Amino acid sequence: MDDDGELLGIGAFARRVGLAPSALRFYDDCGLLRPDRVDDATGYRRYGSGQTDRAVRLRQLRAAGMPLVDVETVLDGPEEAARSVLRAHLERTRRAADEARAVVAGFLGETPGEPVGGSGVARAWVDGPELASAVRQVAPAAATGATAAEFPVLGRVLCELDGGEVRLVATDRYRLAVRGLRPAAVEGGPRRALIPAESARRLAEWAVRQMTVEVEFPDAASAPDGVRVLLRSGQERWEDTGWDVAGTVRAEAFPDYRLMLSGLAAVRQRLIVDRTGLREAVVSQGGGVPTGAVSLAFGAGAEGFGDGVLVVTGGAAGSVRLRAVPTGPGLRISFDPAVLVPALEAGVGPDVLLEIAAADQPVVVRSADQGSFTTLVMPGRDA
Repeated sequence: MDDDGELLGIGAFARRVGLAPSALRFYDDCGLLRPDRVDDATGYRRYGSGQTDRAVRLRQLRAAGMPLVDVETVLDGPEEAARSVLRAHLERTRRAADEARAVVAGFLGETPGEPVGGSGVARAWVDGPELASAVRQVAPAAATGATAAEFPVLGRVLCELDGGEVRLVATDRYRLAVRGLRPAAVEGGPRRALIPAESARRLAEWAVRQMTVEVEFPDAASAPDGVRVLLRSGQERWEDTGWDVAGTVRAEAFPDYRLMLSGLAAVRQRLIVDRTGLREAVVSQGGGVPTGAVSLAFGAGAEGFGDGVLVVTGGAAGSVRLRAVPTGPGLRISFDPAVLVPALEAGVGPDVLLEIAAADQPVVVRSADQGSFTTLVMPGRDA
């Protein structure tokens, strides 16, 4: 336990050391940075302030491109072994930088026209597994089937570079999913491009294996067939024939998600509940509902149910009662399981937070420990 007794939640500790919460969970799984304490009941991780130096060193070594096995040696191995690993990595990075400079200089010597940096290309460098996680969370909200055929733009994931952040957005009119990524570095912007949902899923499979991904948005001059987005990791490049180019769906046609978010009514009720438990309850109740709706009732005065209880109804098998932490007046609200379940599955962590303005207004679904990912879901008809 931390000597001075100060324990920080994963979000606060992540901000202190400059790592994403998902990165902290990954390093916990790898054994490189274990939390000081994990609550047996909730699974919440708590970090001691004395772990700050180790976390910062871990972040710096990973930013320098060092493999995890070498990072472990530097942090925990004998001093001589650590120095040997650092020297070897320094030599590798020097060789790679020299080779890259030689190649780029050679091409620049052969290429007439404007100097480097004048093309208007925008770039951002993001963590590969973080990018893969973001795509997997957002892509399920893209439209499919008849809706995508009627509104092709809704069958795409928006990839946007704006305000120093890479943002992924998808919506099918009933759901809206937004995830922001903090790049290690940014050049240029703002830019946006559309990725077909199926291409986005293949992109996630590729990105999860990369340490760092360079996201490049060429301008019209350097990509004459239309502005798109390209991804590279070292010498490896991810390409797909499904990118939207000139003559097809353009990014300007994507719905104004900022307007949708800013237009949300004030929150009147909040509900924190076990994410997996709620998903299983909705699935079990939704399976036998002809109208395709399940109802959630909670809070004092909600059909006689007391505080601390969420009741899920809709199927013929009766109701499911879950422990919950509701705030605000009691409420009964209904959802189409086909809309709510994917939003729950895309979340991270053991809990989910529902922010409700009214039974007929969009509901914000958040992962309690990942504020950078937000989903909006529309309530359905009463069960």
